[in-house]
Amino acid sequence: MLSSRKFKLAALSLSLGLLAATGAQAVPLHWAAQNDVLTLDPHSQNHGTTSAILAHAYEGLTRYSKTYQIEPALATKWTHISPTQVRFELRRGVKFHDGTPFTADDVVFSLARIKQPQGTLQAFVNGIAEIKKIDSHTVDFILSAPNPILLRNIVDFRMVSKSWAEKNKSVNLPDVKVKEETFATRNTNGTGPYKITGWQPDQKISMVANKDWWDAANASNVDSVTYSPIKSDATRVAALLSGEVDLLTDLPTQDVQKLRNDAKLAVLEGTEIRTIFIAMDQGSDEIRGSNIKGKNPLKDKRVREALSVAIDREAIKRAIMRGLSVPAGLMVAPGVNGNTPDIDTPLKVDADKAKKLLAEAGYADGFEVPLNCPNNRYVNDEEICQAVVSMWAKIGIKAKLQTEPMSTFSPKIQGFEHQLFLFGWGVPTYDALYTIQSLVRTKTTGPDGNWNYFRISDAKIDQLTDAMKIESDVSKRNGLIREALLRMRDEHLFIPIHHQMRPWAMKKGVSTVHRSDDRPEARFTNIK
Repeated sequence: MLSSRKFKLAALSLSLGLLAATGAQAVPLHWAAQNDVLTLDPHSQNHGTTSAILAHAYEGLTRYSKTYQIEPALATKWTHISPTQVRFELRRGVKFHDGTPFTADDVVFSLARIKQPQGTLQAFVNGIAEIKKIDSHTVDFILSAPNPILLRNIVDFRMVSKSWAEKNKSVNLPDVKVKEETFATRNTNGTGPYKITGWQPDQKISMVANKDWWDAANASNVDSVTYSPIKSDATRVAALLSGEVDLLTDLPTQDVQKLRNDAKLAVLEGTEIRTIFIAMDQGSDEIRGSNIKGKNPLKDKRVREALSVAIDREAIKRAIMRGLSVPAGLMVAPGVNGNTPDIDTPLKVDADKAKKLLAEAGYADGFEVPLNCPNNRYVNDEEICQAVVSMWAKIGIKAKLQTEPMSTFSPKIQGFEHQLFLFGWGVPTYDALYTIQSLVRTKTTGPDGNWNYFRISDAKIDQLTDAMKIESDVSKRNGLIREALLRMRDEHLFIPIHHQMRPWAMKKGVSTVHRSDDRPEARFTNIK
């Protein structure tokens, strides 16, 4: 019930430095969305909401501008000493939230920490073999090979204080698959524009402006932030309409037009670089919970194609997404390097073809299989899965739907417990290598296949992935990306459903910059 949630923000003392910088009175921001964070540890879980929240507290050496150009953050300058050695000059005078200085030791430490196999963010340090300390504010990145997108990758390589982690026994990452936690799971100490002061899971996250932030001259007038994860669509919208929420970034599709027509609100339209898809275990010898014993139907390309061609993407767009989706043929969205309209062509629904493919594969009578879905992560995720179940039933596939919150869904994926499931993948680097390497490359102990929980192993894609990692010629590299994306599409390694669209709604007087990575930033937000 709406009345059970209290969205009032405690008044915080004003920062004179922030007031002088912004020329406006500092105010609180109450932001609500559907999904909670999984952890406060910036090296643990590659999860969109978690990354969006933690970007307020933790920073990398580089960051994105409002137009997604790379700009200096904790590094002020970088120079290529050679194709495999890049020197970074670190920003002086930066302090962590506990007052300790940021130095080269923290950069070296953070690399070793993010590479630990318990985490899922190794892709952001792809190809960094070593970081050498030159002096207290200079480091050299030693690369295993030339890296054409290094500066984009390391935006999400966040710096953690070595002394703080050692003091609080958080040097090692927790293993979330077994529900392990450390001090860093529920406490933060970054260098960013906001200090996270509290996390009450499934209730709220509280932040206060960092008055000692190195970029305070460009800070917004938002002096505190309360983030509320509200699963119920109706409750989220009611909180916005009542004025208890200033910014809502998970809009129920059925309410978007109503919010557009409300004179007290503004709706900021925008697409998202996230693709929603069905993932399939293609390596196990048997699917648990299926009536097919002793073999795995999902290993058969014809079965995968049948499952895909049975889905009516236009119907999902029309009836479930209310037009707020782009039916997908590729595993990367428009706006990501590698997506081009000529190859992002979604399959048209064809139940007869699907039945024929199943018969050819030896499953003329279909089969039973579990289907797992999150119910609070993606736009209409549970409703999409319900529609897919109905569409598959028409070709003889009896999918037994099970849904759960993302907080329990994600660890089960990482434990290979789910074998057929709905998932979404955004591309914070804006380059398709991130998707191909993370999801499709044969899984190793490093960044290769670090999210390949589908047991895919394709020698040709492995070869293409390894080549595109180091190819500096833009045209040649884009050719490698295109070939890999086409193979993923034509082998039906995934079932892309659509690319999300992501409008945000806010009170009149709230101004912010829409982020296609679905990461609202308070530093780009002001309130009149």
